[in-house]
Amino acid sequence: MALLDDAIDACGGLARWNSLSRFTLHLSVGGALFSDAGHAREFKDVTAEGSTRTQSVRFTGITGGERSGAFAPDAITIESLDGQVLRTWRNPSLAFPTNGTHALADELHLVFFCGVQIWNYLTTPFLLARPDVAIEELPPWQENSETWRRLRAQFPPGLISFASEQVFYFDGSALQRRTDHDLLGARVAHYSWAHESFNGIVVPTLRRTLTLQPEGAVVAKPVLIDVEIFDAVFE
Repeated sequence: MALLDDAIDACGGLARWNSLSRFTLHLSVGGALFSDAGHAREFKDVTAEGSTRTQSVRFTGITGGERSGAFAPDAITIESLDGQVLRTWRNPSLAFPTNGTHALADELHLVFFCGVQIWNYLTTPFLLARPDVAIEELPPWQENSETWRRLRAQFPPGLISFASEQVFYFDGSALQRRTDHDLLGARVAHYSWAHESFNGIVVPTLRRTLTLQPEGAVVAKPVLIDVEIFDAVFE
């Protein structure tokens, strides 16, 4: 598909991506979802290391630099900095608490949420080229004075994502600028910008998640999720 090809080329190309296997990020993650759950600074100034090929991310320096958290499809763990496993959640799922407790109140849920979010965020648009991801180009979208092209993606059950169907927006340079999908019972728009090249891979270093009203209007505040990538290494 022409749009996906353009987006992949704009981010470094599929050949370059396929030559890589690991990434390391220095980043901060916050926003109203985190502060409302009592974790305003849990993921501030942390290191995230993971695989570009399989869903796995390890965060070092969470909880004020005192612990690590690891995300993989079959287990979430909280560890001390010396590697001692403190807590484990086997076979995690996206079935977050519905009993009135905040969805991210438990630190294990928080690591799971951040692991899914950061891995999917970092691997797009290359993720969309997987043979088990169904994509469809939608009519262009007017975003203020710009025309953005759009792809609808349907993700397979074997890929952990917050929503099986998502819509991706790309600007005139074919760089990803927005993603819409359902999240924790609401419709949201993730805006991304400030793209930089790291080892030949172009990544948006800023990302803000806002609520979408039923008629499609974007609610500017509060910022639900706020991601800033300070540095990245691919190898």
